[in-house]
Amino acid sequence: MPVLPSSITAPLREQFHALLPRRRVVHPLGCHRPRIPDRVVFDQFLARLVPGGTHQQHADHQVSATTLRSRRDERIAAGVFEAPHQAAPEAFDQAIGLDLDNLAVDGCIVKAPGGGENTGPSPVDRGKSGTKRSLPVEGGGPPIGCALAGANRHDSPLLRPTLETLGRFGFQLPDRITVHLDSGHDSRVPRTLLTELGCGWRITPKGAFLPIHHTRRWVVEPTNSWHTRGFKSLAIVTDRRAVVQAAWVALAGAVIVIRRLIRKAWTAYRWDTRAARRP
Repeated sequence: MPVLPSSITAPLREQFHALLPRRRVVHPLGCHRPRIPDRVVFDQFLARLVPGGTHQQHADHQVSATTLRSRRDERIAAGVFEAPHQAAPEAFDQAIGLDLDNLAVDGCIVKAPGGGENTGPSPVDRGKSGTKRSLPVEGGGPPIGCALAGANRHDSPLLRPTLETLGRFGFQLPDRITVHLDSGHDSRVPRTLLTELGCGWRITPKGAFLPIHHTRRWVVEPTNSWHTRGFKSLAIVTDRRAVVQAAWVALAGAVIVIRRLIRKAWTAYRWDTRAARRP
């Protein structure tokens, strides 16, 4: 049974295959064993991302865990994981339009029982190993970047690397950006940084009760929930290397943006193969 609808996996698979580097066969007699098809490996990547687990748990008669790890590292080195995460927001911007005038940033702490890079003692899980994701989202909710750090890192120092992920949009950024933050950023450091970057801000004051639905920051909460509830590999991080952790976050971000693009396009456009019901 597919872990994701074909309407999401089809464009992702096409993007992956288009970016794969050309394979060079250096064996003098060629390859004695047939190479595992890229489609099978991609489906196993999605199976690893959504239900979670290890590569050993998802290995079967078609592909081994060693092959999955080697293909994963090849694609990370070639930038294949990052490219869909870049292409999906660009497609969303062309079809629907990104609201980059209002950004929301928030952190999310998840378990990382194996330790490794971007991990630290979690202040909300009795000091166990954990990872923090600092996520910026556009005004409607789709993620447009991510910064990883240990669970013990405060949100304020992570604001700079989080906002630096916006550099992917180049000169398409608006002249004035308003960043919406929670009370964890109510200090001098975030305000100094935002002033330096020429951004405005809306920060919930410390000690003040302000319902989240009365602010524009609420859109980041569902996105954090999609990360942890929709992708088990992001809820329990078992990868120890930072590049692998970032690869899975990038793939999950592309899935979320494509899903939102399909839902928005269903009401904004008409096409011959358009589904009868809103996906």
